[in-house]
Amino acid sequence: MATAIAYTELGGPEVLTLIEVPTPPPGSGEIVVRIEAAGVNPIDWKIRSGARASDPLTGPRRIGADAAGVVTAVGAEADGFRTGDAVVVFGATGAYASEIVIPVEKAQPRPPQVSAEQGAALGIPVGTAYQALRSLAVDRRDTVLVHAGSGSVGQAAIQYAALWGATVVATSSERRFDRVRELGAIPVAYGDGLADRVRSVAPQGVTVAVDIAGTDEAIQTSLELVADRERIVTLVRGKDAAAFGIRAFSAGSPIPLSPRELAWRREAIPVTIALMAAGAFSVELGPSYPLADAAGAHQAVQDGVDGKVTLIP
Repeated sequence: MATAIAYTELGGPEVLTLIEVPTPPPGSGEIVVRIEAAGVNPIDWKIRSGARASDPLTGPRRIGADAAGVVTAVGAEADGFRTGDAVVVFGATGAYASEIVIPVEKAQPRPPQVSAEQGAALGIPVGTAYQALRSLAVDRRDTVLVHAGSGSVGQAAIQYAALWGATVVATSSERRFDRVRELGAIPVAYGDGLADRVRSVAPQGVTVAVDIAGTDEAIQTSLELVADRERIVTLVRGKDAAAFGIRAFSAGSPIPLSPRELAWRREAIPVTIALMAAGAFSVELGPSYPLADAAGAHQAVQDGVDGKVTLIP
């Protein structure tokens, strides 16, 4: 038997419960992964709390999309994997667990340069950032404004844009300026006068804006600075993005991701793993919690914490 986190009602972190679950043998095209670390994403607590709409609960709901671990069993036609392989897991269902069965397309080989905690931190953050910037066709001619640059998605967006040759300006609290600079962006503080501060550090003008903050300030500043609204996106405000004439890559958006955009989200994982192995991409790790204390991990993410929170079975 494996252990996993589930909940049967929406609510605070206290609804998360450690349960025992069977681990069935892998089917065709599947592998079993012993989880060494699972990533905690903001979407996890938003769905658990009811802040983000989801299907009605009809029984225990497993939780978690991203993880890393070691393959313990391989099904038929699970090409490319064998027992003992270290892997990154992404886009899974129920990754808060000690063991999980997944289709092979939800796993990528993990080289020794990438720890389990680092691998578990990839998934949603890097897929979202990579796809957004690919959709915006960011290149060396651009100056990109990233709102909320010190979070997991923001840090990934800064690094991709910088690697592709763009000039990057990123908002954050002053306390986080050093991290933003380390990643290759020019930091600017949130608050009144934001547009003027951005102009002062980017007199050449801003050509692309990515809102990861979800604030009115972020939206209005982007509209003020970027002439082409097709090059402004929000990753947070899916419901009202159209009212501003901008695109949303988030839940609630009336325009779903295209097949190409979904492919970019998948492509982000092997691309980023290779960059990490080469020392060209970094992940900021935050505190780790035992799997049984998933409630504590959720509370930390809700309260705001530097770095990626992980669960260790």
